[in-house]
Order: sequence, then C-alpha cells, then structure tokens
Amino acid sequence: MSEQLQLSAEARDRAGKGASRALRREGRVPAVIYGMNEEPEMVHVEEKLLNKLLGTGHFFNSVVMVEVGGKTVRTLPKDVAFHPVSDRPLHADFLRVSEHASVHVNVPVVFANEEASPGIKRGGVLNIVAHELELIVDAAEIPDEISVDLTGLEVGASIHLHDISLPKGAKVAHEEQDITIATIVAPSALKSSESEVAEGE
Repeated sequence: MSEQLQLSAEARDRAGKGASRALRREGRVPAVIYGMNEEPEMVHVEEKLLNKLLGTGHFFNSVVMVEVGGKTVRTLPKDVAFHPVSDRPLHADFLRVSEHASVHVNVPVVFANEEASPGIKRGGVLNIVAHELELIVDAAEIPDEISVDLTGLEVGASIHLHDISLPKGAKVAHEEQDITIATIVAPSALKSSESEVAEGE
C-alpha cells in the first residue's frame, strides 16, 4: 500500500501572476486545495520538498497530508504544472479526500517473473500495452503497483484485464473494456510490424 506523504504549506493571501512569480523566486510553489464542498484554499509549498515527493515515483497515487496553519488536510495530488524548459514545478492542485473516500488513481503495472516465461526465454519480447491502470479504490488502501505474473507464458500469449487479480476493494474505472495489458511477441513479428510501419510512413 502506498505510504502517506507529508507536506507543509503556508496560506497565500494574494493570487495572480505577479504574486505567483514572487513566490517562485523565493523557492515556493503556489498551490490550491479544493473539494469536499469547501472553499478552495490558496497555499504555497517549498519547491525542494515538492520535488522530493515527486521523486518518490508514487506521488500521484499517494495520500498527501498537507499541513496548513496548524491543521492537517488529507489530500490526493491531482495536477502539477511544470515549466516547459526548466521542468520546475509552477503550480500544484490537491483534492481534499475523507479517510475512506473512493478515489480515482492511476496505479503503475509491473511485470514479475520474466525468467519463468518460456516465451521470453526463447527470445520473445514483452510488449507492454498498459503501463498503468485507472482504479477506483479506498483512499486508505491505495496500492503502490499492480503486479502481473509472467510465469509459464509462451510467445503469442496475451494478458488481459480479467487475468489480473486486483487488490481487495479495488476496481477498474472502465470495467466494460477488457483491455489488453501486455503480449509476448516473437522477435520476428516485432521486426515485420516495424518495417510495415516504416513502409506506411
């Protein structure tokens, strides 16, 4: 299960581009906390600390406890805008959530036991179609990742949504589509499809 992250914030009294630019010069990132039928709260957070949380790799599927003015707000990060050139975070959005609210999160898919797949051992290639799944889960039970076992899979095998066991209480946001998660393709099939693409171009 993904850990809770902590982030301290300060209220900001002025909105607008000028005020935001001034904050960024001081190493702060403007942010907003919204949701749960409450007024949006304008805050700013330390850029270094935000970058550290972004660097965990699971920032967007973790509950972030934002501390503002002595009170702690349970949130889910919804968006971070980055500078197109420097990649510095420019603005962050946090959605208030109650402890056991149902939340939509994108959870990474990881593949285990490649060495136990006869297809891959014989030179087959794992072609990943879905790198993450959009799940609806309890905010207190957000999984770090969804693991897919490749044991025993041959060349030509396809892994679909219905083949994956999801954590208890989690469901896929688009259950009506039994999407393909990954396939094991023969290297030659991969080459011929690439050459077809090249010819098509």
